[in-house]
Amino acid sequence: MHLSELTHPNQLHGLSIHQLEQIARQIREKHLETVAASGGHLGPGLGVVELTLALYQTLDLDRDKVTWDVGHQAYPHKLITGRYNQFHTLRQKDGVAGYLKRCESKFDHFGAGHASTSISAALGMAMARDLKGENFKTVAVIGDGALTGGMALEAINHAGHMPKTNLLVVLNDNEMSISPNVGAITRYLNKMRLSPPVQFLKDNLEEQFKHIPFVGETFTPEMERLKEGMKRLAVSKVGAVIEELGFTYMGPVDGHNLEELIATFKQAHTIQGPVLVHVVTVKGKGYAIAEKDQVGYHAQNPFNLATGKGLPSTKPKPPAYSKVFAHALVKLAENNPKIVGITAAMATGTGLDKLQEKLPKQYIDVGIAEQHAVTLSAGLACEGMRPVVAIYSTFVQRGYDQIIHDVCIQNLPVFFCLDRAGIVGADGPTHQGMYDISFLRCLPNMTIMAPKDEAELQRMVVTGINHTSGPIAMRYPRGNGYGVPLMEEGWEEVPIGKAEILRNGDDLLILGYGSMVYPAMQTAEILSEHGIEATVINARFVKPLDTELILPLAQRIGKVVTMEEGCLMGGFGSAVAEALLDNNVVVPVMRLGVPDTLVDHATPEQSFASLGLNPSQMCDRILATFSRKQSPVSV
Repeated sequence: MHLSELTHPNQLHGLSIHQLEQIARQIREKHLETVAASGGHLGPGLGVVELTLALYQTLDLDRDKVTWDVGHQAYPHKLITGRYNQFHTLRQKDGVAGYLKRCESKFDHFGAGHASTSISAALGMAMARDLKGENFKTVAVIGDGALTGGMALEAINHAGHMPKTNLLVVLNDNEMSISPNVGAITRYLNKMRLSPPVQFLKDNLEEQFKHIPFVGETFTPEMERLKEGMKRLAVSKVGAVIEELGFTYMGPVDGHNLEELIATFKQAHTIQGPVLVHVVTVKGKGYAIAEKDQVGYHAQNPFNLATGKGLPSTKPKPPAYSKVFAHALVKLAENNPKIVGITAAMATGTGLDKLQEKLPKQYIDVGIAEQHAVTLSAGLACEGMRPVVAIYSTFVQRGYDQIIHDVCIQNLPVFFCLDRAGIVGADGPTHQGMYDISFLRCLPNMTIMAPKDEAELQRMVVTGINHTSGPIAMRYPRGNGYGVPLMEEGWEEVPIGKAEILRNGDDLLILGYGSMVYPAMQTAEILSEHGIEATVINARFVKPLDTELILPLAQRIGKVVTMEEGCLMGGFGSAVAEALLDNNVVVPVMRLGVPDTLVDHATPEQSFASLGLNPSQMCDRILATFSRKQSPVSV
């Protein structure tokens, strides 16, 4: 059977090991071909090909439910559930999503973009099944990196308390999340995996058996079972911990041995209550370059499959915002030992790997545990340290309660650096950084700023470090800056709550925030061609808003437009409208940003165009709105 003929996972039933191995090779070929051409997550899916095939051969996917943690590892799942012919559209507009998506396929039983959710979701499905008197299997596939997340541990604790609820948890243990995993759980798994007894058995046991008379090069089934039994005895401490939590433990199983995997899953399905199957895999399996560099090849932009190197760029690009942030932070930290950078398993993505290289004592990786990262930073701030919490906008949502209770209520000087704020592109709705302005600006004591370019980001890093009167957040977009000159030293702070005028005009007041300041300037230039001269303000801060500058200008000019790369509800435009209303400045206000909708996966350029947020589109919208006879309403 060719992979293209596989349109339903139940077609795997009855296939031989040889046939499954052929499909595994085809999955890896298609996976690599697609990601090399269009980019995407590489290593995670390559590591679970055999796991996926073996698991699905033991399930009836017309009835049984599987939840995949995150979705990075679900590319093989997509290829065998009817999406082979569309897989070349991966992460492209109107194409196959990079994550699980319930509306995309009936086999995507639970959508996931953030980690550590699979066990909770699968347990919920299992409990619903039992309450309804139905009979189907529920499975959660979770990586060892995701076990560092509190939700996963909470779910294990709950499931272990329910001995009559059938639930299978498959632990995909590859020693990695994006970067190498951290924490006691990972250390314990590694300790067992790398302990002298296990290493001895792995390296020497088979060789010793060969010298036993009458055994030689071949093992009888009995000797195979003895060998495997001795291996399991050596790592039984892992199983003991799991079983103390109420699970039946099985493993560790070779995650690339189809025969062993199928036999284990079949046995696991016969056991009552929660079961955990410990599967050991290699991230990037089958592509030697990815196996050697598991961090670098977690995800890739388009690349040359033969060499593994990225495709040459047509012209040099300005530095990425995350790189500029990292450089500025390292510079400041070198002269201030109180500065501590904190990441939640995203060192390379946030740029904190540079801090780790230069100043490892001032660097902390807490694993996939954003809640802990926030409260840890609060504890550091209590003792006079200057914690810098670098987390993607979409992930900081997971620590929201801690931001309120542990940081804002206690008014602690924690500096939140929210990377990937706004439209992020191919990762889709789960990763768009749309909501941080709205959910942070309502919090007492919080200061919120956004740079217009990479040079202003440098100054705002200084501002955040020096702001000791309470918490402060800085949001900045994914991707590259504008190529403006960067300062090597002598960076000045940005005065808290102070905006700046970039352009003067008497016909319209445009307020741009963060990444929308340059598009605001471009829009103003186009409007000028239509005879409309606009004043353009770089707001810099959404809280506190520079009302001393904005209110008189709004009153004098009489027409206001706000521009932001975030949700309109409760966002920057709302803050401006509220300030005008509270101060009895009654003028027409037009808000441009992301409406009350989910932004799907596409290139950022496509997303901006579909939202009407390109400068030419915004110009047309402004002209249409302010040419009406009646007072314009917010849009």
